[in-house]
Order: sequence, then structure tokens, then C-alpha cells
Amino acid sequence: MYIFFRKDRISNLKTIIPKLSINKNMGWCNDPKSKKYNKLIKFPYKYSAEKLYRADNIYDLILVLNYNNNPIIKNKGSAIFIHIAKKDYKSTEGCVAVSKKDLKKIAKEIEKKTIINIS
Repeated sequence: MYIFFRKDRISNLKTIIPKLSINKNMGWCNDPKSKKYNKLIKFPYKYSAEKLYRADNIYDLILVLNYNNNPIIKNKGSAIFIHIAKKDYKSTEGCVAVSKKDLKKIAKEIEKKTIINIS
């Protein structure tokens, strides 16, 4: 489990789990034809991938849930994160979205051995 964050938008992030600053060429592969399916990639990229550096704020802070990664099974799901919710809490495409305030609280309290069950 680890966290991606936009250091230009999230300051003083307190967490003990590994964190990585999001830059403009980062993405997450969601194309089952790629060997990098459900993994972090760099743009430009010839397969389908989701951009992590976005104009809106939903990916300013991302908790990667380690879903479908050991082993990775093609078409089982990729880019399953906990991220910041849109203002209207519009549904996601498989992720969990919470307020920025709540996600910062989760990041502060979570540990490497924390188990997150979503049902």
C-alpha cells in the first residue's frame, strides 16, 4: 500500500506509508493488452492508461489499494484507488472516493499492515 500525491496541491502530508509525488507524465495502465496492466506507467504510452496528473482535484491524493496486483489478473480491474471525491460525490468507476479532509486523515492514521475491506 502506498500514496500518490500532488505536492503542488497537498502540502505537509503526514503518513508513515510510502508516498510518491505525482508528476505530469505519470499514469496507470488499464489496458489488458499491455504487460504493464494495473501498474504505474509513464506517458507517452502506446496502451490505454489513466492520467494521474489531472486538472481537477480528484487525484491530488490517491491511496493505492493493492487490488489485483499479486498476481495481476487481466480484466479483473485496474486503478482501484481511494481518492478525493468530486463535489457532488458522483460515482466512480470502481474506486472509493471520500472528502480531501477525510483522505488526509486516513493517510495520517494508516499503517503498512492496515487491511482495508471494501464491501
